[in-house]
Amino acid sequence: MTNDRRNRAWYGMLDKDGFIRRSWMKNQGFPDHAFDGRPVIGICNTWSELTPCNSGLRELAEGVKRGVWEAGGFPVEFPVMSLGETQMKPTAMLFRNLLAMDVEESIRAYGMDGVVLLGGCDKTTPGQLMGAASVDLPTIVVSSGPMLNGKWKGRDLGSGTDVRKFAMDVKAGDMTLKDFMATEAGMSRSKGVCMTMGTASTMSSLTEAMGLALPMNGSLPAVDARRMALAHLTGKRIVEMVEEDVKLSDVVTKESFENAILANAALGGSTNAVIHLLALAGRVGIDLTLEDFEIGGEIPLLVNCMPSGKYLMEDFCYAGGVPVVLKELSAKIRPANTVMSKDISTYYEDAECFNRDVIFAYDDPLKPAAGLRVLRGNLAPNGAIVKPSAASDHLLEHEAEAYVFETIEDLKANIDRDDLPVDENTILVLKNCGPKGYPGMPEVGDMPVPAKLVKKGVRDIIRVSDARMSGTAFGTVILHVAPEATAGGPLALVQTGDRIRISAKGGVLELLVSDAEMAERHAAWTPPDPHYTRGYAKMYVDHVLQADQGADLDFLVGKDTRPVTRESH
Repeated sequence: MTNDRRNRAWYGMLDKDGFIRRSWMKNQGFPDHAFDGRPVIGICNTWSELTPCNSGLRELAEGVKRGVWEAGGFPVEFPVMSLGETQMKPTAMLFRNLLAMDVEESIRAYGMDGVVLLGGCDKTTPGQLMGAASVDLPTIVVSSGPMLNGKWKGRDLGSGTDVRKFAMDVKAGDMTLKDFMATEAGMSRSKGVCMTMGTASTMSSLTEAMGLALPMNGSLPAVDARRMALAHLTGKRIVEMVEEDVKLSDVVTKESFENAILANAALGGSTNAVIHLLALAGRVGIDLTLEDFEIGGEIPLLVNCMPSGKYLMEDFCYAGGVPVVLKELSAKIRPANTVMSKDISTYYEDAECFNRDVIFAYDDPLKPAAGLRVLRGNLAPNGAIVKPSAASDHLLEHEAEAYVFETIEDLKANIDRDDLPVDENTILVLKNCGPKGYPGMPEVGDMPVPAKLVKKGVRDIIRVSDARMSGTAFGTVILHVAPEATAGGPLALVQTGDRIRISAKGGVLELLVSDAEMAERHAAWTPPDPHYTRGYAKMYVDHVLQADQGADLDFLVGKDTRPVTRESH
């Protein structure tokens, strides 16, 4: 066994400090030879009963351990903060950077040589990757996997997507409250993340497209035995990565980010991928900007999954999953390394599609040019984004008057008023829901369609905000407006009755108000009172970057790979 591994500084010393660390670990029943210099593999687990998406990760950790032991390593599981998107207030995104800090400092402080990241729910995967990137050990991802398809009265149900549709149907009188409540039990039938192409399934698919996980990580259902086998193989591979000294920075390159952007477009993936990829790039020191996402603008939609299509992740898996999508994109995919120490092309060279109604061919797509679009203009000097694949085509080129909600409380109190002065052409604007404003930039950008319009049969209306939206959401929703309103961005100055022009094709988001009028409004503007004045939330508000920079904390950007030399005893 080698004596130059990182764990030697913890377990290889024949002195008091080495004695203490080995002896206390032995109270768990580990024998002497576990400390003989073999690779120590940390299993970074976000399991929690308060994060239902990740509730199967304890079992997957056992699969990883089997693979680590088989390959001659020493697996040690450790917990970090778990972020339940559906459970946390005010929003899980507020705590993504806190999770990243937890992961980074846990990896740095403990004597591991490599790490397996076990995550799934929306913010856990990017938070774990951000933290691991800042230490830069050999790193690999195993995602929790999607739930089984929801079922109700003989039809499939998609988490997040269908509940939004049903809620509008109840408003319109097209669905009874009894039926609405009956769908609840059939929506989430197994452990795992949303079975739509929401943020969780998007990020697990993109880790595969970036070569940070083994093939099929993105789509294998959480309860499928093959996911346990994938965990086992991942445990085996991380030991090999330590022996080969394949660090996270050896896998993550500008090209792998470009592959993620291309894949996200073809998948109909979540808008949240933008903010997470930007943050991860900041950690590994790669220059990634909103302009880089424009390479996905002309990529066609290939995956027929909710919310952009009709199928679910279980169907996507059985059709061939991410490898098939990458194969269809092969003319565009950049050469890039993977955790297998092979080019990403090896992930898809033998891929075969088993259902062309679920994964379409590149030259016969579900929708043409459906990737995320970056919008700019005097309303969003630093950019905003829109997802055409989930939008209404007739609204992507539009000019109309705005109706403004100053806060989320204002929206909730007034959106369903019968006398709300809006029609199907109105552009709804929501302020103060960005990184600083909420705080945490919640998934409220897909504002409800006003009840008076729903009753008339309207199911989509243009919405503009500095917030995010769930990857399971749909509609013509313009998001991540930067700078945000709370930071004094132009969004703060919009008034009801102002005209706004939107051109997704032209990349334009313009407030049709004169510069002189804008200057007068800015002079009279005062920032809103902060909601949080202590603890982590205050630190977050004081240091968070804007959406176009990934909403990381300014002092966390980059990495620190220096060894820890000071002892605790």
